[in-house]
Amino acid sequence: MGFSLITSYPIWFVPLCILAGTLYSALFYYRKQENDFSLLTTKILAILRGVSVSLIAFLLLAPLVKSTFRYTEKPIVLLALDNSASITIGKNSSFYRNEFAENYRNLAQKMSKKYDVKTYTFGDKVSKGLNATFTEKQTDMAELFAEIKDRYSNRNLAALVVASDGVYNQGADPLYITDDAPYCIYTVALGDTTQQKDRIISRVNYNRIAFLGNDFPVEINVAAHRCTGTQGKISISSGDQQFYNENFQIDNQRYTHTFTTKLNASKPGMQRYRIAVSNVEGEISTANNYQEIFVEVLDGRQKILLLQSAPHPDITAVKQAIEKNKNYTVDNFMLSDFNGSIGSYSLVILHQIPSVNDVGFQVTSQLKNSSVPILYILGTQSNIPAYNNLMTGLMIPQTTSNFNEATGIFNPDFSLFSLGNELQQIIPEFPPLHVPFSQYKPGPATQILLYQKIGNVSTKIPLILFNQGVDRKSATIVGEGIWRWRMANFAKVGNQQAFDDLFSKIIQYLAVKEDKSQFRVMMKNNIPENEAVEIDAELYNDSYQLVNEPEVNIVITDANKKNFQYSFSRNSNSYYLNAGSLPPGEYSYKASASFGGKTIQKTGMFTVLALNIESLNTLANHLLLNNMANRHKGEMVYPAQLNKIEQLLSARDDMKTIAYTQKRYTDLVSLLPYLLLLLGLLSAEWFIRKRNGSY
Repeated sequence: MGFSLITSYPIWFVPLCILAGTLYSALFYYRKQENDFSLLTTKILAILRGVSVSLIAFLLLAPLVKSTFRYTEKPIVLLALDNSASITIGKNSSFYRNEFAENYRNLAQKMSKKYDVKTYTFGDKVSKGLNATFTEKQTDMAELFAEIKDRYSNRNLAALVVASDGVYNQGADPLYITDDAPYCIYTVALGDTTQQKDRIISRVNYNRIAFLGNDFPVEINVAAHRCTGTQGKISISSGDQQFYNENFQIDNQRYTHTFTTKLNASKPGMQRYRIAVSNVEGEISTANNYQEIFVEVLDGRQKILLLQSAPHPDITAVKQAIEKNKNYTVDNFMLSDFNGSIGSYSLVILHQIPSVNDVGFQVTSQLKNSSVPILYILGTQSNIPAYNNLMTGLMIPQTTSNFNEATGIFNPDFSLFSLGNELQQIIPEFPPLHVPFSQYKPGPATQILLYQKIGNVSTKIPLILFNQGVDRKSATIVGEGIWRWRMANFAKVGNQQAFDDLFSKIIQYLAVKEDKSQFRVMMKNNIPENEAVEIDAELYNDSYQLVNEPEVNIVITDANKKNFQYSFSRNSNSYYLNAGSLPPGEYSYKASASFGGKTIQKTGMFTVLALNIESLNTLANHLLLNNMANRHKGEMVYPAQLNKIEQLLSARDDMKTIAYTQKRYTDLVSLLPYLLLLLGLLSAEWFIRKRNGSY
């Protein structure tokens, strides 16, 4: 470690500081021939004052102390162990749990005498140490390499040793992730590459949401290895009730078949189905012989009313976009044919209504007396003065009947919902809409999603805007021709996804039923078993302002009626609970809060999903491990050759300790010793003057 003093001023400024201190001291102590001190005392005081002033003047040069530190760093060797459940599936499970895990820890301890050894386990997450349990439900090797890159960039990382079976089921391909890794990689090949006897439900395709009374399809992929000549049975059940079963004959060593059936959504709520394939004697694992699926059965779809004053291609485009979402059904009527009730719908879309031919008095009067959200689509047949009377949040004073052509540009300040970057970029490329020519006057409660771009001129005139009224939400698209947007979308990218996404977000915002309750509980309905159960809650006072003074409690009940009690923690103005991981199964909850002299409760259900993805592939992938090692100047070894790792590393000539220096710059004025020196000099001068009867 070394120190030096530097300043941005020339070195000859230092004598000037000394000269300033000397002159100041001389003028102060020698300006009179006679004084109250002896000659010796005067000299001492003059020296103290001169040195003090010189040091203070030197600080005006903004001096810095440069400190140089020298460090050495031994080569870093990382040992990582696959902690996923697939390692212990098979006949060698006891060996990996006990003997191999202990041998791996011993290897780390032995190498730590020569290298800086760090240890990790990985599965669905990465953690420090080699406390292997082989219970993690997923394998994400990419997460391991991301952790290494974050922690050891620009460090003396020399080698990585990965003990794994080479099977990964989450994240990116490890070979791709490690392409630019600057360290060598050695692999320890665990698991068995011999295909064992096994029957597997490899995949189930199904609808996560179904509607009450409807049939929904289920597609089951079944695989079987080394089971030739045996008979199997596939079944679907819920509780004690069986809905489907089918026998099948396995006629080859690598059998695969897809079974399809339909189930009926006969009752609402979260429904649990168990899909199972029969066992065969001697198979390596039965954990992959079943899967459980959960289907949320909704009691009904939201109904949307689409009214038009005349046939128009916009109607088809809007209807097709809405019906892409299974949660909505669309009733489409000509205005003259509609005689139903507005109140039975979640949203009403009016295309060029009021129109110049039919103001639609019957419909508009119903709308005034209801709180149903409305989406207005204006066009060349719209009756603009009648539209202005509907209090939509937008006034269009029309002095002429002229129309402009305007494309849309995204408003970055829009906050009601988000549009993806791809959608924001493609919207300006859509064809223009026919919009009324006028001076638009949006109200104070409006938010503009798209502005108009007329020719090459970007304006602040709204093209699509939303209005939040006292008792209803509404939106207005001020032009016709949106059917061209859907066609242009297909012409550019081969699908209508961007257009459909835009209308889906508009419809979802308008049609969503607002929760007016004072106590709200929010959580996911389906939670994988390797994730924590997280619950948010909000409590509102009578003015619908968030409060979190009262205590909020929750009781979670499992399928066996066992209760788990928790209390929420306060988080800003709301509440939060992390209940940790729960075993797979169905749970109900009852949350409660005492507020305003009354007890408010919320109930609900959620499901913890079992993950058996590790048991779907029981065949080790040593080819991946070998390729990974060869690409990075390493070697693959087997568990019996574990001690060879140390020999291979010792033989490398790039495993060297490195030395480096680090420089630090510190302001001299911030150093305590310098300040103490100044304080000591000034204090000594004051003490001597005081002792000799002066000030």
